[in-house]
This record gives sequence, C-alpha cells and structure tokens, in this order.
Amino acid sequence: MKIHILEMPLDFGASRHGSDMGPSAIRLAGIKQRLEALGHSTFEHTDIFHAKPQEYQNIGNPKAKYLKPIVNACTKLAGLVEEISGKNEFPLVLGGDHSIALGSIAGISATAKKQNKSFGVLYVDAHGDFNDTNTTPSGNIHGECLAASAGIGLSELTNLYFEGQKVDPKNICFVGCRDLDSGEKTLMKKAGVTVFTMSDIDRHGFPAIVQKVKEFFQKIDIIHVSFDMDVLDPMFAPGTGIPLPGGLTNREALLLMEEMAGTEKVKSAEIVEVNPILDVRNQTAILAVSLASRLLGETLY
Repeated sequence: MKIHILEMPLDFGASRHGSDMGPSAIRLAGIKQRLEALGHSTFEHTDIFHAKPQEYQNIGNPKAKYLKPIVNACTKLAGLVEEISGKNEFPLVLGGDHSIALGSIAGISATAKKQNKSFGVLYVDAHGDFNDTNTTPSGNIHGECLAASAGIGLSELTNLYFEGQKVDPKNICFVGCRDLDSGEKTLMKKAGVTVFTMSDIDRHGFPAIVQKVKEFFQKIDIIHVSFDMDVLDPMFAPGTGIPLPGGLTNREALLLMEEMAGTEKVKSAEIVEVNPILDVRNQTAILAVSLASRLLGETLY
C-alpha cells in the first residue's frame, strides 16, 4: 500500500503548547521505517502549511480561538487528504492537536461523496470534542472539531473545505471517553452518536466493546480512525496535553487498531496530541508508531 505521512504541527486548537512537535517525535520514533518493514511504500509531506507561532497570532473569537489560522491549515490538509484517498492511497495524518480532524475528516468525506460510499468515524479519545460556541468551557477548537464535522457549530467550521455536514453523527462511534462536558453530552445525545465510555469497558470488558465497534461499522464503506493519545492511561502515554487517569492500556489500544485493520474498511487515519515536552523518553511517540503499525497490518504472529 502507498501510505502518505502528513505532518500537521498545529497546536492552535489547544491551551497547552508542545503538540506541534508531535509529528517530529513520531518521525524520530521510526514511523517510516516501521511501515516500510510491513511492505508499504511511504511518502512524506512535511510542508503542508506555514503560520506564525500561536504567541504571535490574534486569538480572535474567545469561543473559537485562532479560528482563521486553524481554518486555513485544515483546508489545505483536507485538499491533500482528498487527493491522496481519491487515488486509493492511504493518508496518515500526524498531529498536532485534535483540531486537525476538521481537515482530515473533510478530505476523506469528500472522497466518500465522490465515490458514493457511506462514511463513518471511529473517534478514540478521552474527550468528546463535541462542543459548540455555546457549550465550550475553554473556547479551544480542538474541543469543537467533531461537532463541527457533524454540522454543529460555527459556519466557518461546519463549511470548511465544502459546504455542509462532513459525517452523519449516527455514523460516529466513540471509544474510551471519560471526560465529557455537560453541554457537549447534551449535544452528543441529541445528535445520536454512539459512545463506549471507560465505564462501558469496565462493565462489559474490552473484547466485547471491540466486537460492538466492529458491528457498528458493518454497514459503513469507508472508516476514518481519529486517535487521540490522551485516551490512553498516562502510565502508558504520559506525553499528552490533557493526561487523565483511568484510560485504555497499551494492549487494549493495540488490539483495537489490529481489529480495525481486519475490517479492511479503514481508508484514512490520524494520531494526535503527542506532546514531547510532557513525555518520558519519547515513549508516547513510540507507542503512536506501534498503533499506526497495527492499524496498517502489523500482527504479533
């Protein structure tokens, strides 16, 4: 398979700096070599956008901070993702904060529409990222990106790249949530997304949840996997912007990626929120490489 590694060192969507160095950390952890060892061809994209550092930018709307540079960067990303996926090649996007999902999802959605195929998103994250400007407690766009992709929020976000909804909320499946804002919970329930929280995992066991996830996507043609490293317990991934106890283990996350690879429906993916400033000996980036490898065909035996 031809895999395009798209580096998006964007951290305008979050409060804590450092995730802009995530793509470099993942590159140094050997993502290219690991994927090529699986027989894939890799192509690097390291010059997608240019922007002044966050400290030199105008915040703009306090309920959607740094809206303009985020929209500009994600629009460029969307065009590249559509171009790559339209050739039946695989875009693997490395963040950066989770606001880059606006571009990734818009790009693969455009391809699905052109191919007249159904499209869904597996969102593996401790958070919902389903706020709008009325519910957001922070104004950070990384907490609004999935709602906007589902058509909820500011028009500048909901109409990014092309006008209208990018993914039907009924085709969105969350895994690993454990920190949802009250307002976004209301939006999520109203929209009709499917959520498997950490409590669900504790109650039913992870293999049962994985099976439910696979059943959820049975009628979907194209899946985008959006993986936020903060879904993992900080014991396994300390280098994230919002580390929360009680998350997935590395074994659970690797199993989920391997099982999703087995569906043969995953056509694009992103791994976000690796923050080397907060990491320990680059272990979070190293785990990110393993997750990407499992999603793209690596098995233990």
